[in-house]
Amino acid sequence: MVYATADGGGARKLRIGMVGGGRAAFIGAVHRMAARLDDRIELAAGALSADPENARLSGLDLGLNADRIYADYRDMAAREAARPDGIEAVVIVTPNHLHHPVAKAFLDAGIDVICDKPLATTLDKAKELIALTRAKNLIFAVTLNNTGYPMVRQAREMIKAGEIGDIRVVHAAYIQDWLTEPIEAEGQKQAEWRTDPARAGASACLADIGVHAHNLALFVSGLELDEVSADLTTFVPGRRLDDNAHVLMRFAGGARGVLTASQVAVGNLNNLSLKVFGTKAGLEWAGETPEFLRFTPYGEPTRILQRGGPANTAEARRGSRMPAGHPEGYVEGFANLYRDAAELIAARRAGRAPDPAALAATPDVVDGARGLAFIEAAVASSRKNGAWTSARLT
Repeated sequence: MVYATADGGGARKLRIGMVGGGRAAFIGAVHRMAARLDDRIELAAGALSADPENARLSGLDLGLNADRIYADYRDMAAREAARPDGIEAVVIVTPNHLHHPVAKAFLDAGIDVICDKPLATTLDKAKELIALTRAKNLIFAVTLNNTGYPMVRQAREMIKAGEIGDIRVVHAAYIQDWLTEPIEAEGQKQAEWRTDPARAGASACLADIGVHAHNLALFVSGLELDEVSADLTTFVPGRRLDDNAHVLMRFAGGARGVLTASQVAVGNLNNLSLKVFGTKAGLEWAGETPEFLRFTPYGEPTRILQRGGPANTAEARRGSRMPAGHPEGYVEGFANLYRDAAELIAARRAGRAPDPAALAATPDVVDGARGLAFIEAAVASSRKNGAWTSARLT
């Protein structure tokens, strides 16, 4: 968010730093593109790699000043907190096992946090971050980025307005095929850490993509997940964590759901989808065609709602940048999350109330912890042959 300087001067950009996301790291570049899209955020510092030389070269690639390229995130937190022009928020795009210690270091330094999912590798560590965020009175956004798509936000508004009636059934799925072969054994970097229990946590498939489907289901439906019955499978011989998950879900209030996550579904590149069925209508959205929302009132023809069209809700309009027919997608949806997180951080620092729409739309540290509660419940259920297990965040 562009906001006035403390001395009453002109508007300036929010200064952020990044931990992780150096050379050859896919998601770090996506975060930087999304942060730049609205021209409200500038990257000012970074500890971009655990390897000092890679960290240095990655920082130079991005045009960072040499004195703000760090080899250690703890050093970065301490030194940036002491600078009058230090960063105001940190973006964490490391492997999962580092999310908790990095976030803790910056929260302790009084710096707001934007962290990639999952929030941590265990629910206990996620709860520590909730407590610390509240104690420090800071902003902690989690980049569950699929909440940023305009038509996802439209689906949420339509459900909240009662357009589909009482929710009965939720189907969420996220299926890919990139781990069909044991590419981690061949040294493929992204696969290697995601299938390592020490760095990924108790689950690979759920922590990597299943948590996105879980969050999308909760964000759009507004429901609270009560308990799960799960079957996690490792199909590739020698793989140390699961690569496929089938999860039955029971929601508070009586709705039922199913979540499928797979990284061995041959023929699927990045197939994320959500279907919500109520007493009056059904809504369906797919990440590979994010501009459209399928709405079917019971007994009537299906209507295809399009981003930029006349039937858009206020949140769909707020999340759109281009006119109808000029496609938007992954980076633009990601950017909506960054725009809203920047608004919350700027408002906190300025001592003013944030935009209510940004506050309602931004996944926070509690949403991140709900993902860990889901993962741990699913893992526990699968180990007990699918026994129903509480997934509530308590």
